[in-house]
Amino acid sequence: MISLKRYLETERVDPASEADQEGAGVLSATMAAYRSALVEMGGCGVEACPALGNDLARNLREWEGRLTVSAAQETITAAEAGVREQLRDWGRRTAKHYRQKAGEVKEILLVMAHTAESVGERDQRCAVQIHQVTERLQKIANLEDLTEIRASIENSAAELKGSIERMTAEGKAAMDRLRTEAATFQARLQEAEEAAMRDALTGLRNRIAVEGQMERRIEGGAGFCAAIVDIDRFKQVNDKHGHVAGDELLRQFASELKSACRSTDVVGRWGGDEFMILLDCDLEEASARIDRLSKWICGSYTIKGGSGPVSLQVGASIGLAEHLPGETQKDLLARADAEMYRHKAGSRKIRTGS
Repeated sequence: MISLKRYLETERVDPASEADQEGAGVLSATMAAYRSALVEMGGCGVEACPALGNDLARNLREWEGRLTVSAAQETITAAEAGVREQLRDWGRRTAKHYRQKAGEVKEILLVMAHTAESVGERDQRCAVQIHQVTERLQKIANLEDLTEIRASIENSAAELKGSIERMTAEGKAAMDRLRTEAATFQARLQEAEEAAMRDALTGLRNRIAVEGQMERRIEGGAGFCAAIVDIDRFKQVNDKHGHVAGDELLRQFASELKSACRSTDVVGRWGGDEFMILLDCDLEEASARIDRLSKWICGSYTIKGGSGPVSLQVGASIGLAEHLPGETQKDLLARADAEMYRHKAGSRKIRTGS
């Protein structure tokens, strides 16, 4: 950021000057590298902490969208401070998140240790009682009165039975407590795992979850298609109505997208204003379904603006690709992404009348 500000502080370049042209080229390359670094940092944040990384990635992408070669110095300065604050906030929240998870694991270990200790103490008490009964039984051998022998045996048997019953009851109680506490922790861990695979804003699967589903299909040799859905002109919604309104549009769009898909489809938020759908069918069937889906999700949406409800006409560009035998996940996504941008470029030509 320092180098970018230094370039911005220089006088306006002369297009005819070779030195100024070289400086402009360096500025453009530096800005492009910084924007790329912001996107990569967001992706790394998602991988490092899926539960919190999506917010960081979204915020960094917003800053990345504001940075252009023609950006004013005030925008560059604001971006520098904003990115630094986003990274610090994400670092603090991530550290807190993992401390909490470590605490939960510690609780589980303490429960297991306590249960093992209680079982050990119980077994020790029972061992002492059984030893005492054994000693009395040995003394019986020295008795000559049958009545006394019988009474001693009955008392010893009763004590032995009581010890075994207590040991059984205490063992059952300890195991019941362990099962209850283990079930509680298992439910909490399942909730945490489920939350880690969900997008916090829309409730859909997040990118890691969708990638995992894709990888399972590829490894299993199952045929499927992948569709990337991108909301058209979403940045204009944020710029004109604010990020709160933009978030509401994302939630509504995600809900409509999920409603338009089958229960067997995998629907997730890919990042920013992009969504991903996995369809377990061939390209012909998937194309027909995507056409119907596009008509469902595109149209009028009403969101809350700063001065009241705002009606928006929302469109979407969709790129569809069928997985080919031996194709990697990366190559499949590249084809779907290229198809999506082809559709987006076509819709722009239609809007401009070219």
